[in-house]
Amino acid sequence: MKHFGGSTQSTDIGARPIKNFGGSAQAYLKKLEIVLASLDHASIDNAVALVAQAQEDGKQIITLGNGGSSLTALHFITDWNKSIYLSTKRPFRGRTLIDNVGLTFAYANDVSFQDVFVEQLKNILNEGDLVVAISGSGNSENVLRAVRYANDHAAVTLGLCGYGGGTLRQIAQHVVWVNVNDMQIAEDIHSMFGHVVMQRLCLAGTQKWSDRRERRSAAGGLNANPAGSETSWQS
Repeated sequence: MKHFGGSTQSTDIGARPIKNFGGSAQAYLKKLEIVLASLDHASIDNAVALVAQAQEDGKQIITLGNGGSSLTALHFITDWNKSIYLSTKRPFRGRTLIDNVGLTFAYANDVSFQDVFVEQLKNILNEGDLVVAISGSGNSENVLRAVRYANDHAAVTLGLCGYGGGTLRQIAQHVVWVNVNDMQIAEDIHSMFGHVVMQRLCLAGTQKWSDRRERRSAAGGLNANPAGSETSWQS
């Protein structure tokens, strides 16, 4: 079920009440500001490290979700596949389970909507792959089935959730939890996580290229052409 924030009642984030300003930009951005300040940064950094490790190990990074979260899952792969590869010059094996409409509806029609993700995983999942499962409520059955399957088949699972975290918070091996009863705020921060991953891994890539150039320069072997293949990528 889709949840909406911005009720006429005061909203609690943990024990912190937020004054309501009638759906104004001020109210929304103030709520976002408070939630951002309450986040567990260590869990986010851990999740970023999971993506980095999966790339380092040549594993697949597989994303999935429903509704707005499905577009977040797609957005992750769009940004990560393009930008991280350009920065690191190493393949980034990102893929999402939501972009093949025909396949998704085939499973929904012939098996069940609850199995649209797990059936795809059965065909592609390898040991050590990272499965990034996004669910605002944490209780989407098709997401949970995919996470359980990945857990049972030696994959690494990362759950992004909101509200109380739902079942996803309990069964995912790693979690980024946005503790707020507002679907839109939770989705905003999930999207931000994708941008943190992209910028951190791109920065790591440019740092590696810069370090390599410095070593070659010290050894007298730096390519002086500024347009050469080792020029660092910039956004």
